[in-house]
Amino acid sequence: MKLVAIGGGTGLSTLLRGLKEKVGKEIEDLAAIVTVADSGGSTGRLRRDYNLPAPGDIRNCIAALSESEDIIRDLFQFRFKGGELDGHAFGNLFLVALTEITGSFMQAVNIASQILRTKGEIIPATLENIQLCAKFSDGEKVCGEEKITDYGKDKEVKLESIWIEPNNARAPIDAIAKIQSADMIVFGPGSLYTSIIPNLLIEDIKQAVFQSSAIRVFIVNAMTQPGETDGFTAYDHIRVFKELTGIDRIDAAIVNTKMPPDHVLRRYLEQRQEPVIPDVAKIAREGIEVYAEDLIGNKEDFVRHDPTKVADLIVEIHKKYAALS
Repeated sequence: MKLVAIGGGTGLSTLLRGLKEKVGKEIEDLAAIVTVADSGGSTGRLRRDYNLPAPGDIRNCIAALSESEDIIRDLFQFRFKGGELDGHAFGNLFLVALTEITGSFMQAVNIASQILRTKGEIIPATLENIQLCAKFSDGEKVCGEEKITDYGKDKEVKLESIWIEPNNARAPIDAIAKIQSADMIVFGPGSLYTSIIPNLLIEDIKQAVFQSSAIRVFIVNAMTQPGETDGFTAYDHIRVFKELTGIDRIDAAIVNTKMPPDHVLRRYLEQRQEPVIPDVAKIAREGIEVYAEDLIGNKEDFVRHDPTKVADLIVEIHKKYAALS
């Protein structure tokens, strides 16, 4: 199959690590369309200094799909400590340097992908220096991805609407071509408002998804995110995604049903994060086929989707739909 994954953050890079193992087997062509609205940390500093799209999520996805030696991957993800470079990731600086040399952020991403031998294509959602803005339930307007999450967390108010500025940002033609030829489009997992939805706020991408006959799969987050999805159930994630993007058809939803170990859960609860309630009946009543399984890994002290389990499930969903067509 030809698969397009749309999102950002650690959620998308985790998913790509699993899908990478299917390339050349069940997956004929893999592409990731990645948000470039991040404004925090090393990425935010480089955006302000060089006026370019956010490189951080792009860097993580390149590393996730890389087939290069471990040392090269580790170098790409290396983060400096101390001095003027404190906090900067080597991969971010590398992408900025390649952009300065070639004059093209897209070309920089392609060259970095070649060097790290990615099993799939990484495509920025836009090549423009966009900014994410949001309106909260207290009427406040906040711009900047990092500031949006912090404001919601600090003030304990709800996000009501979200948009990009400039609102006429265009997507690379490569992104549109991949969506048009896809057999399956996967949304998430990742921060709902700041990693997944921003991609669909780019009109070209939204229209390409609208016009595509590909199977649409939504992967629901395993945990809520303070400042964004406090108290959200699995159904709420899909409901808000559809409301804010206008993407009315979701064919299948992947929902985790496994609770994290007690010591891990307690740490998350202290940070105001809770397991997402798998209210699968409400999702199913929307005509969406639900795949509810134990999907989080056991090896880490963090709650993450298991890349292999999710990739296996995505292949299973495609085979089922292919058999029906």
